[in-house]
Amino acid sequence: MILDGQLPASIAAAARTLRRGALLGLPTETVYGLAADAGSDAAVAQIFAAKGRPSDHPLIVHVADAAGIAHFASELPAFAQALVDAFWPGPLTLILPRRPGVATAATGGQDSVGLRCPSHPVAQAVLRACAADDPALGGAPVWGVAAPSANRFGRVSPTTAAHVEDELGSDLLVLDGGACTVGIESTIVDCTRGVPVLLRPGAITRDQIEGACGLRPLSKEELPAQTPRASGTLLAHYAPNAKVRLMDAQALQAGLDVLGADAAHLAVYARTPLRTAASGVLLRRMPGDAEAAAQQLFAVLRGFDDQGARLVWIETPPASPDWEGVRDRLQRAAAA
Repeated sequence: MILDGQLPASIAAAARTLRRGALLGLPTETVYGLAADAGSDAAVAQIFAAKGRPSDHPLIVHVADAAGIAHFASELPAFAQALVDAFWPGPLTLILPRRPGVATAATGGQDSVGLRCPSHPVAQAVLRACAADDPALGGAPVWGVAAPSANRFGRVSPTTAAHVEDELGSDLLVLDGGACTVGIESTIVDCTRGVPVLLRPGAITRDQIEGACGLRPLSKEELPAQTPRASGTLLAHYAPNAKVRLMDAQALQAGLDVLGADAAHLAVYARTPLRTAASGVLLRRMPGDAEAAAQQLFAVLRGFDDQGARLVWIETPPASPDWEGVRDRLQRAAAA
């Protein structure tokens, strides 16, 4: 069931749902999340079951503000504090040492926890309502919610409320907060090893991280020992039903020329203008701007599935830093 996330009654219904240990489809600025009380191992277990996700694959815990860090993390290094000051609320997840005895299931049993403060106004309203001392909402206050993307494990992340309902069914309560403005999952920075380590690229770039904390983030390959497991970092992920292949513009055009009018069940997503003799090829123009491309990426992939594409050819994104998040998602989709 989809409710209008702008209505106070919808926010109250969402808070009651989470406080009684049930699941909620929650809009954020990145993607829609499948939310549950991060402090309840039983509630979190429902996330893993609904997604078909391995229970040792950790979830990100969403908090209303920086004050929520102390509930889940035992330490906040100075460079991590600088990142909080610069980017929260926003699309940045920090991996921090976990306080013993909290969010055990949500973290996959690790001694670290991923924390994020979303900027979406609906998510903010729900998180604040969950934590409020309000007997009318029932249950105990919830200090943070685990909320991975609201889709089956390994599939394309949802960026609208309708995507969530299509993926997980109409029995799930979903708050409609409109289309996600960022469109890909948060940047993840590991802060447990004395220096920032980029585990997953996103809208916040390496240059922005360095500018905020004064330290250039390492890649996980540069400091591989004891790298924490983190959401969305498996080799194959974010995949539509259709097979995805990344190609440069020249190869795309050559492939279309070879197929000619016989091309069928093919979708092409490219920044470069292309021509085809086949009327059945789904040609979609990718924005030349990385931010705009990220915002629409998952909706485009879902749309190709809905239109019956069996193969999706995508022009490889530029190698520039601003495209790193989009490149990461497409490389993982192509590896599925």
